[in-house]
Amino acid sequence: MFGSGRERALKKLRKDLRSGLYSYLVLSLLRRHEEMHGYAIRKKLSELSGGRLVPSEGTLYDLLKSLERYGLVEGVWAEVSGRPRKYYRITRLGMEVLEELEAEVGLINETLRALGGETYGWD
Repeated sequence: MFGSGRERALKKLRKDLRSGLYSYLVLSLLRRHEEMHGYAIRKKLSELSGGRLVPSEGTLYDLLKSLERYGLVEGVWAEVSGRPRKYYRITRLGMEVLEELEAEVGLINETLRALGGETYGWD
C-alpha cells in the first residue's frame, strides 16, 4: 500500500497524541493571553515549540469549533483594519476543565519521569 507499516503507525500515533495535546495547549494559551485569534495561536505554538508542534490551519480551526461546541471557549468577532477577525477566549467552564487536564498532565509527566525521565531530560 502507501508507506511502510512503521510510517503508517507513527503517523496515526502522532495524530492521536497531538489531538488531545493541542486542546490542552490552546486552552492554556487562552488562559494566559485572555483573547487570541487563530493565527496568533498558531504563531505562539510555533514559537514555543521551535516550529515542531504546530497544527495545520484546518486542524486548529476544527479544534476551536469543537472547543466552542463544548462551551470551553467562546468566539467574539471584531473588525481589525477593516476586516472581520474572530477572537477566542476561554470560558469559566474551560478554566474548570483546564484545571482537571493540568492534573492529568501532571500524572502523565510523573509517569514519564518514572519510566526514564533522566533519558529525556524530565528530571
